[in-house]
Amino acid sequence: MTDITLPSGNQIHLYTPSEMKAHLDKYVIGQEAAKRTICTAVYNHYKRLYLNTQTSLTTKVDKSNVFLTGATGSGKTFIVKTLADFIGVPYYIADATTITQAGYVGDDVETILTGLLRATDYNIETAQCGIVFIDEIDKIAKRSSGANLSGKDPVGEGVQQALLKMVEGNKIGVPPNGGRKHPDQPLAYVDTTNILFVGSGSFAGIEDIVKERLKGETKIGFTSSSDSIEYEDSEIMDYLCQEDMRKFGFIPEFVGRFPVITNVKPLTKEDLVRIICEPENNILDQYATLFAVDDITFKITKEAIEVIADTAVKLKTGARALRSIFECVMEDYMFEAPGSGTTSIEVDSSYVKEKISKRYKNIKKD
Repeated sequence: MTDITLPSGNQIHLYTPSEMKAHLDKYVIGQEAAKRTICTAVYNHYKRLYLNTQTSLTTKVDKSNVFLTGATGSGKTFIVKTLADFIGVPYYIADATTITQAGYVGDDVETILTGLLRATDYNIETAQCGIVFIDEIDKIAKRSSGANLSGKDPVGEGVQQALLKMVEGNKIGVPPNGGRKHPDQPLAYVDTTNILFVGSGSFAGIEDIVKERLKGETKIGFTSSSDSIEYEDSEIMDYLCQEDMRKFGFIPEFVGRFPVITNVKPLTKEDLVRIICEPENNILDQYATLFAVDDITFKITKEAIEVIADTAVKLKTGARALRSIFECVMEDYMFEAPGSGTTSIEVDSSYVKEKISKRYKNIKKD
């Protein structure tokens, strides 16, 4: 299958999951399992949209939204954004922390669709075949019963209930210019049946829920019932399932709308070194391009890159830390080198250590 026509009338080239992953591999280091799952989910979603336009087919394929978990800075948003750009469909990145239940201060859930409309210049048909990435979705998990004495939870279960109709597929009335709905305001109606929703977040603490569930498993064979299967911490999240999401604080109806679950791994020092050097449009190439405008050659030693990667690991914000560390290291060169007659710059590990020791002093790994 190559070019397909979507229900919107727009045509896209439907790449296979392996072709999508090959494209992601150019930009996203590691995260093999997450990339495979996301590429398959996106492929099946748009294949579903194509199949559902075929009037001769009697079987209608249901939508499978995605939960994407993992530590901050590990590439969740970047994977979805890169993939949406590649296949040529609109997308919108929403922040669940700003959404509240109707009647409370904050954004209504409909503002998510307003953002998607803006991304398509308010073309409703095109928006109805897009992707919505809801970041920080773990923040709308239900609070414990003692967390709110009034019994109301405007940013927890209430938001989940409000999102239910949207993520499962319904016609939702949206204020065309954003803001809250009011009785005299004309609404734009967006059918979310063909919108793929990706719920993303770090889900801090959910690994303990998974571990607790796995505790009950025992080894198969002639062993004592007390012999529990041992799991590596790095693989615990591979066993994440809908039941764990429910215990984390999501209502069953909401979890049921996200049948696909995958996770990204925390980035190691080795991953960060590769992120600095290998992807297309990597940060080293960006600095080299900036200096090239002033006819300056930019180089950095392998040892210096490793120091930067190690510092990023300590900051615990994943790949997001790399830009700020590089800006700290390069600020004097970026100011002094242009117009100075300098023709080449080489950054070594001793210089990097000197620069970051001031700003990132006493930062240690846990």
